[in-house]
Amino acid sequence: MENLKMHSPNVTEGNIAKIAALFPNCVTESKDEAGEVNLAIDFDLLKQELSSSIVEGPQERYQLNWPGKQEALLTANAPIAKTLRPCREESVDFDTTENLFIEGDNLDALKLLQETYLGKVKMIYIDPPYNTGNDFIYEDDFADDTQEYLIKSNQKDEEGNRLVANMDSNGRFHSDWLSMIYPRLRLARNLLTDDGVVFISIDDNEVHNLRKVCDEIFGEANFIAEFIWKRRASSAMADNNVSTDQDYVLCYQKGGLTGFKGIKKDFKNYSNPDGDSRGAWVLGDLTVGMTSSMRPNQAYDLVDPKTGNIFPFNPNRVWAYIPESMERMISEGRVSFPVDNTKRPMQKRFQNELKSSYNPLSTLMMDKVGLNTEATRIMQGLMGGNIFDYSKPVSLLETLVPQLCHDSDIVLDFFAGSSVTAHATMQLNATDSGNRKFIMVQLPEICNEKSEAHKAGYSTIAEISKERIRRAGKKIKQDNAGKEGVDKLDIGFRVLKIDSSNMKDIYYTPDELQQGDLDKFTDNIKDNRTAEDLLFQVLLDWGVDLSLPIKKEIIAGNDVFFVDDNALVACFVKAKEITEAFVKELAKRQPLRVVFRDAGYKDSSVKINIEQIFKLLSPHTDIKTL
Repeated sequence: MENLKMHSPNVTEGNIAKIAALFPNCVTESKDEAGEVNLAIDFDLLKQELSSSIVEGPQERYQLNWPGKQEALLTANAPIAKTLRPCREESVDFDTTENLFIEGDNLDALKLLQETYLGKVKMIYIDPPYNTGNDFIYEDDFADDTQEYLIKSNQKDEEGNRLVANMDSNGRFHSDWLSMIYPRLRLARNLLTDDGVVFISIDDNEVHNLRKVCDEIFGEANFIAEFIWKRRASSAMADNNVSTDQDYVLCYQKGGLTGFKGIKKDFKNYSNPDGDSRGAWVLGDLTVGMTSSMRPNQAYDLVDPKTGNIFPFNPNRVWAYIPESMERMISEGRVSFPVDNTKRPMQKRFQNELKSSYNPLSTLMMDKVGLNTEATRIMQGLMGGNIFDYSKPVSLLETLVPQLCHDSDIVLDFFAGSSVTAHATMQLNATDSGNRKFIMVQLPEICNEKSEAHKAGYSTIAEISKERIRRAGKKIKQDNAGKEGVDKLDIGFRVLKIDSSNMKDIYYTPDELQQGDLDKFTDNIKDNRTAEDLLFQVLLDWGVDLSLPIKKEIIAGNDVFFVDDNALVACFVKAKEITEAFVKELAKRQPLRVVFRDAGYKDSSVKINIEQIFKLLSPHTDIKTL
């Protein structure tokens, strides 16, 4: 029976396996710092395999580089032995919601989600630190060995600090920011569906570097747009007397996007004053910006057949149609002639003949997205005060999310902040009866003691984020009371907190077990971990959706978890209560997967016979133990 590995995927090992399948001659062996022999890649030979000419030493090439880039790449690939621990008391509708709120370092979160949500996220929106010189960035320490990863619940420095200010005085001002964003975007790309996209809010400080990073990670050909959002109406006070009033939203696709939905057209100018049987219409230009020398067959005088008024052509802007086509349009009543021949005839454009009810999404999001003042007003209304600075307006996300996300698509925001993305997603679902799901990730960054948030009782940004979702969800339901289907609107979320593995160190290093440590291996699970803690680490390890419904039943006196009915069945009793009769009862349910706790078997014979029992009663069940 196979044991669960209980740590995030080792991306490096997976990449080596892929290269080995294509170029087996490029796989070699090397020793690590501990003297262990591991598979490795002969990069010189691989370079030659991928070149049509002889490769001799380093060559100049176009690339983005900075101090620490190689370490950042190594960081993205390194596995971690951590888990997500459920927190029911901070959740809303824990058993039924399909939304997630992950509290902890987003780099850890992205690694933990690699198997479960690989290729499943339709849209990512993030609003990362802008690197203004006054904000905070994540300080990543990747020099830890395996034991240090297991010991620590979070990556911190010796004083326990998690964040450092990236001030202008830091000689690696841009480098540190790039090293922070680079591994996170690499991991995030893996989670996108083939037709998924990422939106990244940014300002002038790093937009140029972010474009280059995204060109490398997503491919330059997958750049979609650099949207411009006007964030303030009044001018900013600046020493140089230049007011920077805009931010940007960079957008990249993974590679299979067919197009955005666009912005629904406003038909308020359409009417039908003449009772035309074809319905409402609006007047449109009947000329094109071409000269008579360029389009001589479209340069002619136009005559109103009812009044005889003559409308001469403009030599710098001729009619849009040749005479034959224009005559047909006039006969069909598609041309509106003014009484005054000093004015120009216009074309009647009918609403029901439009090819689409949507206009393209403009990169100048001036009229669709509110200012910072909108975000401030909404936050103050929800939270009862100025609890969070620099939140994005809900209208920004209400514009971006429906461009791609429909039905049950997943939206991910791993710099959640005040969780405006979750707010907008719930609001859109209430508007169009959708079932979009969200995954928010937020570090429990400590609120400044002098801040309004701290005075209001919020100790961390994550607490503000969760409370906003709770209040926004309630308000959305209240505002839409009586609307069909609103009672089924999912305004809940499961809170999952990143922590060290549920497994004791000995689980990962059994070879180091000494004779005097045998008592430690009687149970390889930490004493302070619950059965539900174990369940979520199993879900992660097995790549099972973390938002599936969970039920608990008592069978033969044992607590048994059923995830999405029979998708996964788990029993983590530790008092030697797993008997053959109990196993047979579970096997009759024919689960897709089943997992037991190693310390729970009544005796060794039960453990040995489990596979035979399932082979007889449920041969398709995948069985594992921890």
